[in-house]
Amino acid sequence: MLIALYNPAAGDRSAKSFFDEEVLPKLQAAGKPVDKVLATERPAHAGEIILELLEASQEELVVILGSGDGTMHEIINHLSSAQPKGARVDTPIRLHFALVPCGTANALYSSLFPPTENASTSDKTYRLQSVQSFLDNSTGIPLTLAITTLSSPPYLKVPPTAIISSVVVSTSLHAAILHDSEKLREKTPGIERFKVAAQQNSDKWYNGYAKILPAASTGVVQLYDPATKSFVDHPDCDEYNSVVDIAGPFAYFLSTVNVDRLEPAFEITPLTRKIVPSEATCDLMIVRPLRDPSLQMDSPETRSGFSTKLWKILGGAYQKGAHVDLRYDDKGEIGTEGEGCVVVEYLRCGGWEWIPDDIDDAAHLLCTDGTISAIEKGGRAVCVAATPTGKAGFYVHA
Repeated sequence: MLIALYNPAAGDRSAKSFFDEEVLPKLQAAGKPVDKVLATERPAHAGEIILELLEASQEELVVILGSGDGTMHEIINHLSSAQPKGARVDTPIRLHFALVPCGTANALYSSLFPPTENASTSDKTYRLQSVQSFLDNSTGIPLTLAITTLSSPPYLKVPPTAIISSVVVSTSLHAAILHDSEKLREKTPGIERFKVAAQQNSDKWYNGYAKILPAASTGVVQLYDPATKSFVDHPDCDEYNSVVDIAGPFAYFLSTVNVDRLEPAFEITPLTRKIVPSEATCDLMIVRPLRDPSLQMDSPETRSGFSTKLWKILGGAYQKGAHVDLRYDDKGEIGTEGEGCVVVEYLRCGGWEWIPDDIDDAAHLLCTDGTISAIEKGGRAVCVAATPTGKAGFYVHA
């Protein structure tokens, strides 16, 4: 069964017109007319629609999905937590998607189809590449999933909550930006709202503690080494302890699966595509301000001063991921020369655990594919990477 499903509220709200004028005619002309054309009507509706279709038929389901990353997130989480009925009660769920980017940032699409310097991401040819891949009979690539479990303090005896992501899981600045950007959506609907929210949070640090978990097959956490342009075993890993402990404060803490960018030009974890992982892993980017040799203590003045450096660091993501090669000199200046301390700790790992400081409310924010959750005081978040095997999973034509 082939269906077209779009979110009319995504991005600039042009999904319906683009499907009517470009997507559906292209499928029809190629001899692949859709069986149904459906539109979401409310949050989480996309997952409900697809579950109903799966329960009613044993046919393989291919979805031409017009949305942003948030709608894919809703679908994956709804299906992963559902108890299928009818025809699918004993059948593993396997879905194929052809993506049509209609959201604000479209991280997954722009990572699978990196835009060239001369191409516009609004060009119809660019936006129809996944549909064309489906028409060319590609088998699709399986998505790695980041499964994040939020646990309350043990004394509450509350069952943990699991959230599944296919793009990004973050705390610290990125989570704060996504949290505040929602308040700006109506007034500033495009990518600009993220930059406004970033300015509002640029001088904040986040107190917490992290444990970095090893990848399954290698048994180690790997750290990117700018000198060799490769991942090496983390120096804190050894045969007796493969978990790496990292103390804050943190300015940035963000991990991705499947993607190397969060916007078409913002390559925040660029090595996802340049050094392709051999198994399900998270690419984790950490910035800890007190690694700067010119800073001795945490103070409002220190935080304000470091914000200028943080913008330079994050600005490197707009320069083809140049931030991962930055180092400090002995005076705390940032550059790409020398052998000083790396500015960005770029880790490849099987997952991570985040324990926020109880007195730091902002450190309790967690972003999963744009959805904001709050970690309870005394609780923690544990994120692990996994790829469904066998007949289950989510596949994208690319």
